[in-house]
Amino acid sequence: MNVYISATLRNFFGRNARLETDAKSIKDILNWLKDEYPEAEKVLFDENGKLRSFIRIYAGDENRSSEDKWEKALSEDSEVLLLPAIAGGAPENDSIIPEERRKAVAFDDKEIERFGRHLMLKDIGVKGQKRIKAARVVVAGAGALGSAVIQYLAAAGVGTIKVVDFDDVALENLQSQVIHTTRDLNRPKVASAKDIVRNINRGINFEAENTKLEADNIVDIIDGYDLVIDCTDNYKARYLINDAAYLCGIPVVFGAIYQFEGQVTIFNHNDGPCYRCAFPAPPPAGLVPTCAEGGAISPLPGIIGSIQANEALKLIIGIGDHLSGKILTVDSLYLRFKLLELKKEKECLLCGAHPSIKGVQDFDYEDFCGLKQPEEEIPIEGFTPEELAKRIENEDPMTIVDVREPHERAIQRFPNAIVIPIGQLARRMNELDPEQDTIFICKQGMRSILAINTLREAGYKGPMYNLKGGIDAMKDIMFSHEGAWL
Repeated sequence: MNVYISATLRNFFGRNARLETDAKSIKDILNWLKDEYPEAEKVLFDENGKLRSFIRIYAGDENRSSEDKWEKALSEDSEVLLLPAIAGGAPENDSIIPEERRKAVAFDDKEIERFGRHLMLKDIGVKGQKRIKAARVVVAGAGALGSAVIQYLAAAGVGTIKVVDFDDVALENLQSQVIHTTRDLNRPKVASAKDIVRNINRGINFEAENTKLEADNIVDIIDGYDLVIDCTDNYKARYLINDAAYLCGIPVVFGAIYQFEGQVTIFNHNDGPCYRCAFPAPPPAGLVPTCAEGGAISPLPGIIGSIQANEALKLIIGIGDHLSGKILTVDSLYLRFKLLELKKEKECLLCGAHPSIKGVQDFDYEDFCGLKQPEEEIPIEGFTPEELAKRIENEDPMTIVDVREPHERAIQRFPNAIVIPIGQLARRMNELDPEQDTIFICKQGMRSILAINTLREAGYKGPMYNLKGGIDAMKDIMFSHEGAWL
């Protein structure tokens, strides 16, 4: 029996992508995994021993996440996949574009020449190309995924493209965010995206929203559009987009990437499942690294973004098989493509039989995504980069614990830090001096918070502090003597 581990979980399973076991059921496999990899129990199960809701278990293409399916025997050739959150067919006339808007569109001679290859396709033709021109699409995120999506939508002739992003272009973006160039450094991403679209087709109506999606603005941003394409990189935005789009009656083309893996699906289309049906809750903050923390091979967002653009165009035209009710998983490292079933959940808080979520503004996303500190918890204290730098220069007694991944430490080492992965902290806490300050560091300051909470739960009593903003916030600190820093 082969058990495939998604990249976001592999650090808890000895960095293995595939495991072999003689277990004959999901229950036996999970028990075997807990025995072989004790550190994995925390990521698979919550404090009540229940499978965490951001993880799905597939046997072949069957969803076996429900506990009542765990004892069902597996066939000898079954392949089991542990799939974490990272975020049907249609007849020819099932376009998301209203017919009256399509009929109002006309082409000039240059457009007929520009889109000639589409016009020759039987499944697109004049009618389909008019729908593309009449379409109004929101692309949430002008980063890695958005780079491919925006350019292909523009090349295809989508009439109105609104791009929403609040970030400026940074040097590290240029590896995979091919819509931006060196000359765009420190410019808003929506500005360089606009330049690219204008160079592709000046006839496109490009709308730039240099803003962050929040509960109080997202409905105004997407309402009245035909489609939202989710190219964001964080769980908070995923749930915001899903909820607002569902409440506005707009389908979402979802894409996500991490290291060498990607996911694509369609939510909120033709009474299909929403994001909450697939993943009712995100992982606790810091438990699973984001693509910004874990990285991604540069062509991967181009692969996933191109599939997103393809799905978007099929919805607009009204052709082909859609990914509504299905999720495509792509493993570019081992060249594995799997199409898995996603079902609409009756108990879904948003689109189920008895929904409790009625409006975007009524929901506390900070609390839901684990970004808010519960009032009953002891506050986590931390040092700013400047404060930690001063302590290092003064040679103050302290222990620095690095909880980053091995490849992150290979890129940027933190001198004199001891390395303890989060999964090993509880059993290795005797290596720490409870009489001395312990400072936890990671890339952006989220996993280090998880590390502190993990040790608190394990009963460690020594003083613990977080490096605020992580190593990313400390990279520009200057020291008075060479060797104190990298």
